[in-house]
Formats: sequence, structure tokens, C-alpha cells
Amino acid sequence: MRGRLRINVDPFFARLVLAPRLGKFLAAYPELSVEIVGRDRLGDLVTDGFDAAVRFGEPEPSALVARRLLETRILTCAALSYLAKHGHPAHPRDLGAGRHECIHYLDPVTGRPFHWEFHRGRQKLRVAVSGRLTVNNVGTMLGACAAGHGVAQILALGTEDLLSRGKLIELFPDWSDERFPLYAFHLSRHVPPAKVRAFLDFVVGSVR
Repeated sequence: MRGRLRINVDPFFARLVLAPRLGKFLAAYPELSVEIVGRDRLGDLVTDGFDAAVRFGEPEPSALVARRLLETRILTCAALSYLAKHGHPAHPRDLGAGRHECIHYLDPVTGRPFHWEFHRGRQKLRVAVSGRLTVNNVGTMLGACAAGHGVAQILALGTEDLLSRGKLIELFPDWSDERFPLYAFHLSRHVPPAKVRAFLDFVVGSVR
């Protein structure tokens, strides 16, 4: 295994999940150089010179081969400092009607904030929330939420440390059945190059 491997990766996944584990992959393939490029959109792998990509969200129709790697839960969280000031909502509906400051996150595909949904088994509840802060970066959202600036909906994957240390508090454990997928993309519908296969196997092992 040698040469260069260039991967388009979701910045949040690259920073919190992939980067701490990359040393193992590099050690396994000492003649392979790896370029990890964090981008918030898939783009055109051929034009941009990528061998593969790793992105969150359901894939748009394309000629790329999409491989679902995992699904992670969506959690609704706030900091203790926020809850001390604004109170702990007892039900997802309590976030509506302007009663709480919620942090909006922009969908990179549509350019509009994601709707807030809450899933419990087969039940699905959509709540119209309000808030003055809108972000397009997961790190910014996590930092603002942990600092007490509002309620946020976050991915469980990669945020276990913030939750275990009490930096963030999950508000509605009974309403956290919504899942968000992580996909890998590569160019050929035939067997991908060995270096791409090796990297995708490494990603699967890292998120297990």
C-alpha cells in the first residue's frame, strides 16, 4: 500500500472521531500518505481530486457508491448554567413558543436551519423553536451550548466526553430515538482501490 490517499471528511467527524485514531492507520501503512480535507459539503470528488468521502446525512442521488457506516442518535442538550437560569424543560413541547433559547444549525444542503424533531419509538414530534443564534459548524454549536448560550440538538457520536463530564446535560432521554446516518462515498461501482478499502475498513473499526 503506497502513494497518496485524499479524503473529503465532515469536519466534526474528522476532529472528534477520526483525528485521535489516525496514528494507527498511518502506522499500518508507512508508505501511504494521507490527506484529510475537512469540508461541510460533498462536492465533486472527481473534479476536486478526492479518492473517497465521509459525510453525515442521507446521500443525494449521484453516480457515487454510498456505503452506510453507522447511525448515531440525536440528543437535545443544554449546560447546567443555562438550566439554572431558564429551568429544565420537562417535555420537548416546552421548547416552543419562545420559552427557550435554541441554537439553530444550518443544513449544508438547503442552507436553512434543520427542523427540530423528537422521536420516541414510532412517535415523531416536530417543535417550532426560536433562538437568536444560528451556526453552520458543530464545534461552534457545542461550544456555545456548553457555555450556556442555549439548547442544542447534537450528535451522540463524538460528544460522549462532554456528556460524561457534565459539560452538557441530555434533556429528554425518552425522546432521543432519532438517528442520523454516516456514509462513505467512493467513485467506482466496482471494487474500490485497495487503499480506499483499507481506509473505509479503518473508519468502520474506529466508530464501532
